[in-house]
Amino acid sequence: MNKSTEITNTTEVTSSRRSFLKNLGVAAASITSLPLISGALNKVQAADFYYGTTPSTNVLTRRSKSLSVRQFAAMIQYSLSIPSQTPNADERLYTGKIANFSKGLPHNNLGEVEVLAYDRLLKAISSGRHSDYEAIPMGGSVKLANPQAALAYQLEGGDSHTYACPPFNSLSSESLAGEMVEMYWHALALDVPFSQYGQEPQTAAAINDLKRFKNYSHVNAGNLFRVGLPGDATGPLVSQFLWRDVPCGPFTIQQRYKVPVAGDVHMTNYDQWLAIQRGTPAATSTAFDGTPRYMRNAHDMAEWVHKDFTFQAFQNAALILMGLNAQRDTHLYSSSPSQAGFITFGGPHILDMVSRAAYAALKAAWHQKWHVHRSLRPEVLAGRIHNHIRGAANYPLHASLLNSAGAQQIFSRYDSYLLPQVYPEGSPTHPSYPSGHATIAGACTTVLKAFFNEAFSLNNNVLVSDDGLSLLPYNAANLTVGTELNKLAGNIAIARDYAGVHYRQDAIQGLLLGEKVALNLLSESKLLLNEGSSTTFTLTKFDGQTVNF
Repeated sequence: MNKSTEITNTTEVTSSRRSFLKNLGVAAASITSLPLISGALNKVQAADFYYGTTPSTNVLTRRSKSLSVRQFAAMIQYSLSIPSQTPNADERLYTGKIANFSKGLPHNNLGEVEVLAYDRLLKAISSGRHSDYEAIPMGGSVKLANPQAALAYQLEGGDSHTYACPPFNSLSSESLAGEMVEMYWHALALDVPFSQYGQEPQTAAAINDLKRFKNYSHVNAGNLFRVGLPGDATGPLVSQFLWRDVPCGPFTIQQRYKVPVAGDVHMTNYDQWLAIQRGTPAATSTAFDGTPRYMRNAHDMAEWVHKDFTFQAFQNAALILMGLNAQRDTHLYSSSPSQAGFITFGGPHILDMVSRAAYAALKAAWHQKWHVHRSLRPEVLAGRIHNHIRGAANYPLHASLLNSAGAQQIFSRYDSYLLPQVYPEGSPTHPSYPSGHATIAGACTTVLKAFFNEAFSLNNNVLVSDDGLSLLPYNAANLTVGTELNKLAGNIAIARDYAGVHYRQDAIQGLLLGEKVALNLLSESKLLLNEGSSTTFTLTKFDGQTVNF
């Protein structure tokens, strides 16, 4: 992966900070031609630029330092190299745009986009003009989901365009075939309790079918439908942070929710599927169970990430961890005899950084979705499979996908090869890769690891009953903050796969993208703190590497 997208970017930003401070005169000279910056760096001594040796009571000094900090942060980001953005070749290869996102635009009876409309979309993406976006022909009343957000700037941490994701799996690849087969099995096993994975016929068949694919050769009952982050295979599939009560100011939230009834899925009828691709609102609605339940199966989890607000799971985790006093003991206030953290290194700081990371993560994800990859959603790939197998069209699909047991079981159950959707409307109207939920999960989890002790052992752990009505004691394994945060990130990311709206690659690469965004944001955030020079963030990345910055 391009070095500039890693935070060895954390190391890069940190070394840049030292280098800028050491050579401030050179830096100032190099940027004096920029508007609003000319001469400002000369007003503040290098020692005052970051370390705060001048008292802050002088308003003019404070203003000058505030300006200089902003300029310095901007120059750090400006100095970083820009990674190459590399989509796969499918958009150029297939003239009918059969491998790219087009939901909401006009489509023919095969669910293929009208190329003129797609070209108008590309023109708007290329120009960035609001008028060009307004000129995109739409197929119905459903609107595109905020494509101009891909152009929004980020004033703290890296700009959204300074990150990259690997190319999305090509339409004809075995890798995409394996991920689509997993999508079929998600739909078939929606209502199987997590505790029964691999122990009952449906998930046992899923394991056997998936093991035919190179990228799933490791699948077994212990890791089926898990993301594979360090520690997420320890203990129950669901993170403790999605089951435990959440302390929320003067009251407590019990994590029992309204869940869909078993078997409630949508878009298995071709006419409904086609209408939704063309931008017609869903004609069906979710049938809910009348009894609130704790999260016990993929159906429950998928519905949770249908209605959650952007960083809800991670705000809840922060509140739980603050209630457990699980903050790291390495920050500068942990041993102070005279001061305690509050506005900085306390609840307001942690919760604010969680929300900031989520917002920055979405901007980065939207750039990848709209400006780089424009990958098709699983529901659309299923439409291609349906039309190909039934002889209505001929698409370059991998044979292992067409003859999979998962595809055949879907056809036996629904009389079509369309992918059953948990949400009546199917996927959102923005491209698939990477997953926004996953990118948020990667970013917010990274922030939480920076503030909380990953080695802290969680006590009074629980396991849900198979009917979701109660929580039972769980003592079979030691569950720590770090592993359960990883598990939470994986749960939120792959829950959108359970729903039928994302692939595994969307989840994994979204998590990694979010992690990069948060590491950059955390590193730069130290510039804003009087305690910054005495602060070191330490955390374990998703690849198991410990970083200090």
